[in-house]
Amino acid sequence: MKKYINKALFISIASLFMASLSNCTKLDEKLYNELNEKNFYNNKLEVMQASLRPFTHMQAWIAPTGQSAYYYHSELSSDQLAWPQKGRHGYDGGDHFRQHYHTWTPNEGRMRGTWELMWTGVGYVNSAIEDLSKLDYVKLGMTETEMKSILAELKVLRAFHYMKIMDLWGNVPIVTTVAEPLNPPTQSRKEVFEFVQSELETYVPALQPYSNALIGRVSQAAGYAMLSELYLNAEKWHGTPMWDKCIEASDKIISGSAGGINGGPKLAPDLELNFSNVNKTSPEALFQVAYSRKGGFEFGWGGFFMGYDSMKEVLNVGYGGWNAFVVIPSAFDAYSDNDLRKKEWFLFGPQYKYGTTTPVMGSEEWSGKPLVFVNSIRRESEGDLTSEGSMAEGEENSGARFNKYKSGTLDDPNYLENHYILYRLTEIYFNKAEAIMRKNGGSATSEAVELINESRKRAFSAADWPAEQYTTASLTLDELLAERGREFIFEGKRRTDLIRFGKYINGAWWDHEPTGDINKEVYPIPHTQIAANPNLIQNPGYEN
Repeated sequence: MKKYINKALFISIASLFMASLSNCTKLDEKLYNELNEKNFYNNKLEVMQASLRPFTHMQAWIAPTGQSAYYYHSELSSDQLAWPQKGRHGYDGGDHFRQHYHTWTPNEGRMRGTWELMWTGVGYVNSAIEDLSKLDYVKLGMTETEMKSILAELKVLRAFHYMKIMDLWGNVPIVTTVAEPLNPPTQSRKEVFEFVQSELETYVPALQPYSNALIGRVSQAAGYAMLSELYLNAEKWHGTPMWDKCIEASDKIISGSAGGINGGPKLAPDLELNFSNVNKTSPEALFQVAYSRKGGFEFGWGGFFMGYDSMKEVLNVGYGGWNAFVVIPSAFDAYSDNDLRKKEWFLFGPQYKYGTTTPVMGSEEWSGKPLVFVNSIRRESEGDLTSEGSMAEGEENSGARFNKYKSGTLDDPNYLENHYILYRLTEIYFNKAEAIMRKNGGSATSEAVELINESRKRAFSAADWPAEQYTTASLTLDELLAERGREFIFEGKRRTDLIRFGKYINGAWWDHEPTGDINKEVYPIPHTQIAANPNLIQNPGYEN
């Protein structure tokens, strides 16, 4: 089968974005405005263009940019975020209800889209690996070291795709060539895990250490972060605990041997830098989608997270949203009032026009009245001030709102230059601390406490910190999960954490009662894919 490479690519990640998506049932791709591979690869520039194409596609399923993909399913099925119906808006056929209640079926449209997006990503990586592996790199002015590094980067990126696919669906095919086999068979989650483990362990050491030149690409630091996550979840995904391996991979990053921005990695000095519009300078970042408005590749989180167009007045920005995701009351209550994250990362209370005390007015239930975000999801405009509410009873102002990533105002020279952080050093600290505690029968050691306190202390004033720091007695596994939730809210990680801690199917939160159904720890393979590929086997507990 002929393969093609799109000619409309640019060398920087920021300018590489292209919104073409294709069905990937056969892990194939069809692109337009094409050049045949035989006359495209003429120099190192074109090799880099091809190798970076899979990165630009990946943002469509990993980031909260409007595609209801990995991020949507990770967060809306968990205990922090929801997309409730708000009056006449947001029911959407009950899609978001089924995520919150864990009552989804194999025929979910958003799940079909997620499968197609993620497997298309695998197809892009496989295509690039096949093409680049056949090139005479010497004729292109490249060294063997350069080509091996690029191929290692692609193979690690493919392993990352498979880790996330395995996280959602468990038992899936393993395909490393384009369109072959035609109908790949299902393999067990254990086999998929071992494939990912082998690829990462083989190729991560061959990557370049993280540096400013590799921002937005796969470096050693990114690779070891993937290994840290893989090993942390090994007991669930593979059936074998790998705590020592998790600690070892985490130490590769913490020690600085895997590189870092402007030297070795360090925690950001405050709560804002990691998510600001200059977060490309954060020494905490390990792997990110390198968005840039100036480069035409903008991180558009507004759709999911912003209220309606009134948010333009509140933040002095050019984007509004669908008034979609809200923080559920129990998640907002998990922050103490003196926790600085509660102030910095959320929009809550009365909303004013930027830089003034002039209230922004509601447009739906609170039309003509000041817009005030409240920590409840119920029909308060109709007099309900006491019930727990439900997914069906939201209003335009229900729930605290997202304000973690900040774009800056319209006149800011770095307006919307935010990168989307996939891994940061704080997560590695948490991973190592958890692995230490798991090895110690669930009890904290002084090292585990120190790792968590290092990041937590940013969330409290100097006066409050002595009473808020953890001790070996207060840092239990349940408290570690709670602190993970407070620290990584909105970062697309909650479902995986809840499953690892045994809380996903057994936990209760706001309008969600536990199902106790172990089958719900993976999603069903979409009906359309089962119909297209007779070798796919549906996950237990779901109908074909």
